[in-house]
Amino acid sequence: MRGVLYDGKRIDVVDDLEVRDPGPGEVQVAIAAAGLCHSDLSVVDGTIPFPVPVVLGHEGAGVVEAVGVGVTHVSPGDHVALSTLASCGTCAECDRGRPTMCRRAIGRPGQPFTRAGHPVYQFASNSAFAERTVVKAVQAVRIAKDIPMPSAALIGCGVLTGVGAVLNRAKVDRGDSVLVIGTGGIGLNVLQGARIAGALRIVAVDANPAKEAAARQFGATDFLTSAEGVRDLLPTGVDHAFECVGRVELIRQAIDLLDRHGQAILLGVPPATAEASFLVSSMYLDKSILGCRYGSSRPQRDIALYADLYRQGRLLLDELVTRTYPVEDFEKATADAEAGRVARGVLTF
Repeated sequence: MRGVLYDGKRIDVVDDLEVRDPGPGEVQVAIAAAGLCHSDLSVVDGTIPFPVPVVLGHEGAGVVEAVGVGVTHVSPGDHVALSTLASCGTCAECDRGRPTMCRRAIGRPGQPFTRAGHPVYQFASNSAFAERTVVKAVQAVRIAKDIPMPSAALIGCGVLTGVGAVLNRAKVDRGDSVLVIGTGGIGLNVLQGARIAGALRIVAVDANPAKEAAARQFGATDFLTSAEGVRDLLPTGVDHAFECVGRVELIRQAIDLLDRHGQAILLGVPPATAEASFLVSSMYLDKSILGCRYGSSRPQRDIALYADLYRQGRLLLDELVTRTYPVEDFEKATADAEAGRVARGVLTF
């Protein structure tokens, strides 16, 4: 079968991958569409360390082909959106409703694929850049069959991370003010999460002025090409500042622009050794700096919720899909993503 393989030196679309059958508590999915996220490219440039060879991709949707023993919530033929969260469901963190903190869901890459008889790693417990993949049952969430697959694919990462950061981690409330630095795929979802939450003032900042129309479509009330203008709009600062780029100087800006009791939520991914600074004295007025893993999501609940919001017209998905590419055009999709020409490119099989 076809898939996008990174061997530590180069990326290739190969056609000789194999994937094993699902075991107990697992699901095999035929991937129909998969979003190209910067996290996939971060494996290639070394920002996210990961063993190789590895099948990339982690934002996918498809059709269930087979289920392992004990799987009852999905059946062959069901349409599913996939999460990357291979949580165990039985530890203390899972029991508290915090599956993103499950230690079995972090740093345990499996090898369900083989190529020429040699094992190949799975990225983010998912590997959606393949015609078929095997995931834990908890990662497959049934969705309505009338949701287009390219749109459904984006729920599993960009929407869960961006909207989830607003609703689950920051808990933005009606009337709050929100600053979003960076309006790529994650930033746009933060914007619409803030809109859904009822934020009164939503300021988007992006150096590319061409992104204003999309930012306003997703929920921005104001658009700036530099964070220097935020104080002109909100002199006392903002209640919530989301950094969605992953640059330490922008993290500092997010912190400096907080109002009293404000909180900065870090969503961008800088290099693993990057350090950021801030004035300690500026934090004493009940300000907070919050990390956020995967939107603090509960995927079985949240994916179903976001799918319903989409069907009601309250959450935008189709508008996120800037362009679809057959998997053979992966190189073109990557070039467009790196150049910022697309909010989200989607590979199709």
